[in-house]
Amino acid sequence: MLSYSDLRPGTAFIMDGDPYVVLEYNFLRMQQRKPVAQTKIKNLRTGKTIQRTFHQNESFKEAEIGKETIIYIYNNRGKYWFHKEGNRKERFSIDTSVLGNAVNFLKENTEVTASIFKKDIINISIPVKMDLQVTETPPGVRGNTAQGGSKEAILETGYKLQVPFFINPGDIVRVNTETGEYTERVEKV
Repeated sequence: MLSYSDLRPGTAFIMDGDPYVVLEYNFLRMQQRKPVAQTKIKNLRTGKTIQRTFHQNESFKEAEIGKETIIYIYNNRGKYWFHKEGNRKERFSIDTSVLGNAVNFLKENTEVTASIFKKDIINISIPVKMDLQVTETPPGVRGNTAQGGSKEAILETGYKLQVPFFINPGDIVRVNTETGEYTERVEKV
């Protein structure tokens, strides 16, 4: 069992039947009052982040979160299909509510890390930076690049983002998957 003082950043615990992870922790001791722990916690099932104060009489069970590497295959009619690493025959689908923003960056044969709680996949983690091909973007106008600026581009996954004027269809760009922003051009057509 974990006490309120054990809830340090990165600690996974069970509250109300759901797994949570501590993002921020601050221990407060005020005059003539009992000490409390102010935290920012994330529900690993829903992805919702909340702020919560815990008191010294509260205790929690530690959550056992397993990690497993899985590989994205394809999507069809809103279902995203994966297979376990080294076992292509064992295929399974994951709902978009579990995938979250990752659906914007998944392409065939992408390795992702699945977080498993009680035999259910509750979350996936994709690489922070991914290289994706630009499929559509308006042509850059000569002389436009001196001032900087950006234009909209559509990636091979269907995700839209802002890129510099010098990016053309067919270019490979690196995208930060946490912010959804263009980072750099990797390959020029």
